[in-house]
Amino acid sequence: MLMPRKVKFRRQHRGRRTGVSFRGAEVSYGDFGLKALEASWITSRQIESARVAISRVVRKHGKMWIRIFPHKPVSKKPLETRMGKGKGGPEFWVAVVKPGRIMFEVEGVSEEMAKRAFRLASNKLPIKTKMVSRREIGG
Repeated sequence: MLMPRKVKFRRQHRGRRTGVSFRGAEVSYGDFGLKALEASWITSRQIESARVAISRVVRKHGKMWIRIFPHKPVSKKPLETRMGKGKGGPEFWVAVVKPGRIMFEVEGVSEEMAKRAFRLASNKLPIKTKMVSRREIGG
């Protein structure tokens, strides 16, 4: 599972998920990218399962990049616990993804293979996505 080695504060506020992504909105490493069309929290488990799905298709033909990282801790209180006594401990880690963010990139594979890999990966993610290529964006 992906998670930071060390953080300054163990607990964070939830924050807002409005707006679009300006950083990480272009395909910069590979030839094809998987772009988010909705805002959501993507957990480290979802990132890992999407990574496995892409790497199974790409195998030794190409290279893959993960462009998101789960920096935000999500805390939960134990079940059947009374109110009060502070905030719960960190349960899992999420990456905040806004519309327009490129989440995964691949290179060295054909367009059909990239399309198949990203379709399998998007089934593991809780948001709508689309495949983009470097020449579409103009990079």
